[in-house]
Amino acid sequence: MRALCVYTSIGTLIVLLSACSAPPKPPSVNEAHKRPANTQTAVELQVCQNELQNTRILATEASRAADTATATLARLSARQQLLASMQKQAMANRVHIVPFAFNSTHLSMAPAQASAMVEEAKDAPLVVLRGRTDGASDTAAESQVAQARANAVRDYLVACGVDPARIRTTHQPSGDHLGDNRSPQGRHLNRRVEVEVYRALPVIQQASPPPQP
Repeated sequence: MRALCVYTSIGTLIVLLSACSAPPKPPSVNEAHKRPANTQTAVELQVCQNELQNTRILATEASRAADTATATLARLSARQQLLASMQKQAMANRVHIVPFAFNSTHLSMAPAQASAMVEEAKDAPLVVLRGRTDGASDTAAESQVAQARANAVRDYLVACGVDPARIRTTHQPSGDHLGDNRSPQGRHLNRRVEVEVYRALPVIQQASPPPQP
């Protein structure tokens, strides 16, 4: 009887040990809810996301390129304006000579010369007119003729569209001759109005104050 009990205990122990050493059963999976990773919808969704990301990258690069182009154009425009200003200032003033007949204040010019003078005067910030005669002395009559000649040219320029606020007139009865006043040809050159067209306003330099003792 004792032997039977011993055998029964040993058998139970063996069964228990066998049960402990067996691997656990894997969890069950419901195949009805299982979706493959490479379905058509999933693939199209991934492609759509990639294209959207690429579009965003291209849009960012295009925006940066546009900003760079705008900045470059602004720099080029500023440089062109600076160069144009420097060239305008570097150009020498243009002087036109308007001749007059003896003791006359009637303006008479060739059409081509008159047209060129007017176009340049329209764009100039300052136009200075200097009336001259072939007089040998500073008489009142000579001064009146010289001034009338300068006024005649001024009136002509204003009538052609030149801003009168940009015109300055002066006159000199005698002297400052352009030609030999002893010859008819020289006296013809001396009866004139000089039209000086300024490309830029003259810069007035102020004298520095004297040093303090």
